[in-house]
Amino acid sequence: MRITVIGAGYVGLVTAVCLAELKNNVLCVERPSFDLSKLKKGISHFYEPGLNELLSKNIKANRIKFTVDLDNAIDFSDVIFICVGTPQSNTGKADLSQVETIAIQIAKRLNSYKLIVEKSTVPVNTHQWVKKTIKRYAHSNLDFDVASNPEFLREGSAVSDFMKPDRIVVGVESDRAKQVFKQIYSPFIENGFPVLITTPAASELIKHAANSFLALKISYINMVSELCEKANVDINMVADGIGYDKRIGRDFLNAGIGYGGSCFPKDVKAFINIAEEHGVDFTILKEVEKVNSKKRINFVKKVEKVLWINKNKDIAIWGLSFKPDTDDIREAPSLDIINILSNKGANLRLYDPQAMQKFKSVFPENDKIKFFKNKYDTIRNADALLILTEWNEFKNVDLNKMKKLMNLPIIIDGRNIYNPKEMEAFEYYNIGRGKFNDVEILK
Repeated sequence: MRITVIGAGYVGLVTAVCLAELKNNVLCVERPSFDLSKLKKGISHFYEPGLNELLSKNIKANRIKFTVDLDNAIDFSDVIFICVGTPQSNTGKADLSQVETIAIQIAKRLNSYKLIVEKSTVPVNTHQWVKKTIKRYAHSNLDFDVASNPEFLREGSAVSDFMKPDRIVVGVESDRAKQVFKQIYSPFIENGFPVLITTPAASELIKHAANSFLALKISYINMVSELCEKANVDINMVADGIGYDKRIGRDFLNAGIGYGGSCFPKDVKAFINIAEEHGVDFTILKEVEKVNSKKRINFVKKVEKVLWINKNKDIAIWGLSFKPDTDDIREAPSLDIINILSNKGANLRLYDPQAMQKFKSVFPENDKIKFFKNKYDTIRNADALLILTEWNEFKNVDLNKMKKLMNLPIIIDGRNIYNPKEMEAFEYYNIGRGKFNDVEILK
């Protein structure tokens, strides 16, 4: 099929590349000020494992192209995926101006049937406004459909998530739209991946409900970890014990310093706002936000408790991105933690495998903040090491070398990446592991 993808951001580019990999002809359009030169050479403007390889492959196969000509992109196909930004205020209310602009542009160029697909995360019933806007601005009475097809892409595994999805959710109002989606997603249907056909409103709601529930699981286990620490119980044993319950599951039950990124913080806040606009009190999600914010502050308190005085201490930090396998620092716990430590006068030595360039735009290098090219140089003569992101690179380390390089062998592990039994040569502190033991499973 010929498919237009509007927006070459994280969701748009991954969607465009993967749709091309499904043998569709894809035209991806961005705003005129966007520099497409790297994309046209097969180089993504953000780090995502496997994306560059798939992008280059489909450029060579002539299945994906990039343009800043929106008129041409709208004319190009009968299926248009809207993947533009929906930024939000502090209250959580989404700014849908970009969605409206695209709807107006589509309306003005409507010369044949088009299926307009919301891929951006939007409040429930946004599809109704898109329909109304197109009808207002269209120069003809040509038929069109507006559908919802939310993304469930995890940064760091987005390509795999698209190509091997847990489920695909599609919200449609006509059989014609449903048939188009059946054609687009036929490879998944043939291979047994579940494709859920819902209403557009339900589809829009599913996205916010799913992310908010996952955020709830993270905050819940982080709340329990504080009790474990006080009661001298290993949080991992508790997480394993409840995770074996099929109704709960073990995923997202890893205690740490909280969630970040472009989705969970934004979507939780948005879901609270959507509920309030409908007269519903989502108190539980407000507490999720509080617990998440508190984890960052409590981690700094833990550092202060261990080091006593932070001022002029040389503190190494491994991990700046909000999660491993991405360079995304949006809402990353590292931002708050480093800001607090810096204001308290600590000398910070920072390293991350991918996120340092973006981090430098927020915290430029100065007398108190230094960036290093590898993990071992970062800890040289350090008084302590803080682990803020669970990159595999940090899990596979030479502990003897680390101890020799550090001024003081103190590790404060915000992600529980090490087995405490193997850290006896260090002053090792973690999140909620209390009296640590491995769970014994009898079979």
